[in-house]
Amino acid sequence: MAPKSIKGSPVLAKIIKARRLELGLTIEEAAFKAGVGTKTWSRCESGESIRADKYKGVCKALEWKKLPDIEKDYEKDYSNILDFDQYRTHEAWSKYIEDSFGEAAAATFVVGSDILLDEIQEDMNELARMPKGTHIGQLNNSWLESLLPPQFLMEYDYNFLYLLRYNVERLRKIAHHGGQIIAHSVLDELTLYLIVEESRSLFEDEYGLDDYIFDWVFDLFEDMDIITFLYSDLFYLSDEHAYHFNQWNINQFFT
Repeated sequence: MAPKSIKGSPVLAKIIKARRLELGLTIEEAAFKAGVGTKTWSRCESGESIRADKYKGVCKALEWKKLPDIEKDYEKDYSNILDFDQYRTHEAWSKYIEDSFGEAAAATFVVGSDILLDEIQEDMNELARMPKGTHIGQLNNSWLESLLPPQFLMEYDYNFLYLLRYNVERLRKIAHHGGQIIAHSVLDELTLYLIVEESRSLFEDEYGLDDYIFDWVFDLFEDMDIITFLYSDLFYLSDEHAYHFNQWNINQFFT
């Protein structure tokens, strides 16, 4: 069954923040009472979509029986739209993602990883015919150029794509064996983000799945730092920054 999810809003965000301040709680104190990370709590106060089970802790911390001004949970059954059985037998089906975020999320992992592997291979085939050191920005047509963070475009050569392909296949093997999907590095976060984005066009455009179905990847990370630092154009990353290309393959998170 698809997980319940509550779509955030500026109104709900203001109500949550006002109640926290009324109780005299810092974000850290409120998050501790709710049993969530501070970044997850901050997402609530910025109006972002959050899974309903996270909001149960928020209500507890704020001494509410339920969220105010919310008439229903944003739960939707997609079984009449998607044939989950065809995805469930796929080698990349993740029982962990299904149990944690729902069938639709597990399906996005299956489809997105298939598409991403195909596109990586297409670009690798093109780079293999080019001089050593050629990056995807120099190809006549790259499947990945528009998807990867632009600051490090010149780093995306054959060796990098080989590593990216390996990481996709590694995560699929973990999924196949029912293991917990954890993003230990920026490359792990990026790989999972790309997988979800690759699935978006199919599931959102063709089947009409709601946008927040794809937010499971940020719940898994417990933040949106990959967007903030790699896709927002708000920062120029120095060599020492955790999200600089030089740091992508270093285990920094959940270690």
